[in-house]
Amino acid sequence: MKDNQKGIKEAPTSTYQEVLSFNSHRHKEWISIETLFRIRERKNKKTTINNSRTRTERVKAQVEYTETNKQMKRSIRADKWKYVEDLVTTADKAAREGNVKQII
Repeated sequence: MKDNQKGIKEAPTSTYQEVLSFNSHRHKEWISIETLFRIRERKNKKTTINNSRTRTERVKAQVEYTETNKQMKRSIRADKWKYVEDLVTTADKAAREGNVKQII
């Protein structure tokens, strides 16, 4: 009887974890792994800024964060450009072959 009650109590929780899962956030398919690392590095630099105690620490951390932020943005732009170029190339190839389904 207790096993049945335990199963009933745990059913919604286990179903929630299966369906929604804790890692439900996915990155865009065009973002590369290197860019994801840069995003994580940027978040760490921001945390360093927020946790800095003195003005000099804060200024140094801000300079590092600014540079990391620029690199991350460049990387994202390059990834998106490459992704769009690949889509255009695929669409052109499909158009030459007459494959309408692949174009859409």
